[in-house]
Amino acid sequence: MRRWAAALLFALAETSTAAAPMQTRADFAIAEPVTQGGALLGTAPTGTVALTLDGKLVPVDADGRFLIAFDRDAGPTAQLVARLADGRAVERPIAIAPRAWRIERINAPMRPTKSTEAFLALRKPELEQIAAARTLVTDAKGWRQRFIWPRIGRLSGLFGSQRVYQGTAGAYHGGVDIAGATGAPVVAPADGVVVLAAADKPFTLEGHLLMIDHGHGLGSAFLHLSRIDVKPGDHVAQGQRIGAVGATGRATGPHLHWGMKWNDARIDPLLLAGPMPNGL
Repeated sequence: MRRWAAALLFALAETSTAAAPMQTRADFAIAEPVTQGGALLGTAPTGTVALTLDGKLVPVDADGRFLIAFDRDAGPTAQLVARLADGRAVERPIAIAPRAWRIERINAPMRPTKSTEAFLALRKPELEQIAAARTLVTDAKGWRQRFIWPRIGRLSGLFGSQRVYQGTAGAYHGGVDIAGATGAPVVAPADGVVVLAAADKPFTLEGHLLMIDHGHGLGSAFLHLSRIDVKPGDHVAQGQRIGAVGATGRATGPHLHWGMKWNDARIDPLLLAGPMPNGL
């Protein structure tokens, strides 16, 4: 895992430096390898007017820089295609390495969940707000930065871990959990724009939920906060205090859940922020 993180951090460091004079590129410039749950930064060939990943459009900055990422359950390959101004196409296959997820097998049936009408009535508008926030397009450029940890602490939950009950898989963990005391500060891992802040009324599951768009389809979600210090529309800078650790919503104790998505793909924050400092 450290090798994948180191490769991505190198790519992020390269893109965070001042832009060099543009050079003519006949092919993609990509820092591989990439793995399930990982992100990849690259530069498109000169003259690219449209870029697709498996047929879906990918935004490209004026200097050719772009970001793509892969879900926890992504298949072994993907295809990048750049359409050039002269009508030619440049294709680049991407190999996606599998990962060994932490799987806990439970010799007992999955506990049934009961959704009451009252719960569903509360949940529906919350899900609608989350979905609407994910559709917002901002001018954020945080996706080009090397990400930092929103808080330093012991990792109490890893991305992709999953329980299997007598052969039936439960939902996998969609982020990383960082242990911390209620009120401990949480900072922005990269520049971005606040697209949702459930500051007044906590959501039923996420509690006080904060969502930040980092641009180009990349977003962060911070769950169970005890306080939110920013509001929708705010531009936040990397390292800026945005809230505090808590145990609101469905949580067994105070901690920060940090989840990340690139469009519809859930990705591992650890691969963007790198190993937790001090080996925590």
